[in-house]
Amino acid sequence: MSRPPPLNAVRAFVAAARHLSFTRAGRELGVTHGAVSRQVRQLEEYLGAALFERKTRQIVLTAAGAQFLADTAPALASIAAAAQAFVGRTAARVVRINVRPSFAVRWLIPRLPDFVARHPLVTPEVVTSTAAPEKAMESFDVAIRRGRRGWPPSIEARAFLEDEGLVVASPELLKSRPVTDPDSLSRHVLLYSKTRRGDWDAWSLQVGKARVRNQQMLQFDHLHFVMQAAIDGLGAAMAPVSLLGHDLASGRLAAPLPHLRLPLSRYYYGVAPDAGPESQLFIAWLESLAESEMRQSLAGLAAQ
Repeated sequence: MSRPPPLNAVRAFVAAARHLSFTRAGRELGVTHGAVSRQVRQLEEYLGAALFERKTRQIVLTAAGAQFLADTAPALASIAAAAQAFVGRTAARVVRINVRPSFAVRWLIPRLPDFVARHPLVTPEVVTSTAAPEKAMESFDVAIRRGRRGWPPSIEARAFLEDEGLVVASPELLKSRPVTDPDSLSRHVLLYSKTRRGDWDAWSLQVGKARVRNQQMLQFDHLHFVMQAAIDGLGAAMAPVSLLGHDLASGRLAAPLPHLRLPLSRYYYGVAPDAGPESQLFIAWLESLAESEMRQSLAGLAAQ
């Protein structure tokens, strides 16, 4: 008994004792219920005492287990608190933001200098991924995605940014081939991304005009490539209002049919359970900026 008990086994025991379940303890620790059971067995062998009475689909603390829990749980909490205090003193103040590439390029990154200016002691790190948050390969503090699907149970998805799709093209292209109604789009190449391949058909259904059969279409991997292709005059794009603010304001793109809009899934954000206080600063900035940006975009469209 001169050597201390294995710390992972003690953590597994405390989690199992709190939940009275190896399965729920495994979910908390990110391991299988079998791994928790093996670690508890290892601890029982070390102590020479049974900590749980194992019943069908249930575990119950023995008297020895209850005593050991009372002795060890506060110690583990003290270790966790000491580690957190140490990290808080020494770690950089970083907020990791997980977003899709198009949203990063077209919305978030151009606006990040404002966040840095307001919070110079916080460093934003942008991680781009097309995977849903529940399948993210890298850790994050804040994630932003369209819709409520694909979020892990530990994260509450909160409504963030409403959105609509608009027909856009370069002013030069529209000057040579004006678009005054849905029918006049038949003379244009329709640009789209493979992740939003159904937008043109959905818009046609929304406005009550069937798309011309065999109309030329051009696909790109990501939406920001579609937007750039539209700016370069390759065709007309169905673009989210959320990603259009700077392009419309600068005149790089124009919306010839501003009142014929396609409802899109709104954006949601979620904060990881272990995210630091920096994340709340980022969320407050995100919400205020999104509100003002959307007002400016809609005002710009109304003025066209």
